Amino acid sequence: MARFHSLPVAAVERLTDDSVALTLAVPPELREEYRHAPGQHLALRRRVDGTEIRRTYSICSPAPAPGDPGPATLRVGVRLVDGGAFSTYALKEIDLGDELEVMTPAGRFTLDPAPGLYAAVVGGSGITPVLSIVSTLLAREPGARFCLIRSDRTAASTMFLEEVADLKDRYPDRLQLVTVLSREEQQAGLPSGRLDQERLTGLLPALLPVGQVAGWFLCGPYGLVQEAERTLRALDVPRARIHEEIFHVDTAAPAAAPAAAPAHSSVTARLDGRGGTWPVREGESLLETVLRNRPDAPYACKGGVCGTCRAFLVSGEVRMDRNFALEKEETESGYVLACQSHPVTEKVELDFDR
Repeated sequence: MARFHSLPVAAVERLTDDSVALTLAVPPELREEYRHAPGQHLALRRRVDGTEIRRTYSICSPAPAPGDPGPATLRVGVRLVDGGAFSTYALKEIDLGDELEVMTPAGRFTLDPAPGLYAAVVGGSGITPVLSIVSTLLAREPGARFCLIRSDRTAASTMFLEEVADLKDRYPDRLQLVTVLSREEQQAGLPSGRLDQERLTGLLPALLPVGQVAGWFLCGPYGLVQEAERTLRALDVPRARIHEEIFHVDTAAPAAAPAAAPAHSSVTARLDGRGGTWPVREGESLLETVLRNRPDAPYACKGGVCGTCRAFLVSGEVRMDRNFALEKEETESGYVLACQSHPVTEKVELDFDR
């Protein structure tokens, strides 16, 4: 069950003009709770004028190996979003020694280290979880190789530039690094421009044997991830080998068509071993209904992106407005995003503990 704890800020490092890395200290008694898989994220919480704000940030530090103690520190990258309530606070106000409310790790954009060839296509701050994935994989598995294709606006706006360069120096034969700048010409390497489907279709087969890649990790803005997925599917990559995490979703991104809702409906939810049944108010998502009665229900973004509110649909039918977090296999197995789900039947039952 996800829980919040107060963790002190051990370091604040400016990465670019609009991004920082925050290092959080984990006390010994909480290290097992903050044990994480490479690629997972943390939800950070603060209250402003009585309103709770939660934002999700990926862990960029390597994951502890099985059998090792949990992490003594956790490092996340935060990029400024125009008007962002939390990112503005992170870049302008957070200082060494401040206490932050941090949820225990969550997320399924992960890689269990194993020998083989892996690859990623990332854009902007999408490097954050992939940095954890790459550093963990190459350190643990001598038989693993990784091809990292990253897109940024300019060199000056590139997050974790030194960390990726250090990895390349440490594993020169096992890490292939390709950088594309969309708004700046490079002295060497690929010409500038967006990584769209047309460009990726020519680029990927030229870089590596696409069909031999054991896992593809796509992370960043919605448009880039969609273009990369279409490219891979056109190159006959099985869907099961493609893993996605969206960081920014355009407001014009498609949502599910509305379905008729029952006049009176209720949701039964099981959470942390306890259950309850409550009426759903008109227009409410199932998460909103549960939160009115169980404030400890897990959530972070409420936008269908992070997957923190994932729940198993035990019975009934729901309509999900959006889904940018669950894989096809998860939805087919009965999982839904509570923040995006509305009842289609009069009775709906969710299990947050599965």
